[in-house]
Amino acid sequence: MSKLLIINAHPLVDSTTSFSLNVFKHFMETYEEHKPNNEIIEQINLYEDEVPLIDKTVLGAWDKSAKGETLTSQEKEVTGRMNEVLQQFKSANKYLIVHPLHNFNVPSKLKDYVDNIMIARETFKYTDTGSVGLLKDGRSTVVIQASGSIYTNDDWYTEVEYSHKYLKSMFNFFGIEDFQTLRVQGTALLDKDEILKKAFKEAEEAAVTLAKK
Repeated sequence: MSKLLIINAHPLVDSTTSFSLNVFKHFMETYEEHKPNNEIIEQINLYEDEVPLIDKTVLGAWDKSAKGETLTSQEKEVTGRMNEVLQQFKSANKYLIVHPLHNFNVPSKLKDYVDNIMIARETFKYTDTGSVGLLKDGRSTVVIQASGSIYTNDDWYTEVEYSHKYLKSMFNFFGIEDFQTLRVQGTALLDKDEILKKAFKEAEEAAVTLAKK
């Protein structure tokens, strides 16, 4: 059964003025019209739902687990939540990530999320010839990213825009190679209506394509 997981990485989870969230809403309106009737849609809001970060509690729990030692209740709780996040991710075959660009990279909570799903023997494995992604079963990803500046002019800003490089590389690492980014660019520079008109059209096309996968 098909399943779409929406990963909302906007700090203002349900903002009505956010460019990325407005394009996301438009994307979903089109997607709902074309998706299979029995498809499941789930959403995780990274700035509202619990997404553990790798801290001393997590590192201590991993060390104890490797040694076969008993975890504290706090360690069990946090690693249990990490596993819930991981299994939710693995259970989907389509992903829609929504985020604003923060200082040329992804929001911090999105990095924390990736740390929860980048787990050896779950989403990738090590071999004698290097790491291998374990999610090579035809999964697809669409990213909706808004930014105040423009990052496709082949200039200095293009070089330092790491969010696209980071996310694409991590999903490729998992074995997910069908990866598309919808850029909602120049929100601090260009006319709002023109930006949204272009982005809505691209979102509609991407939604129809993803719904049919």
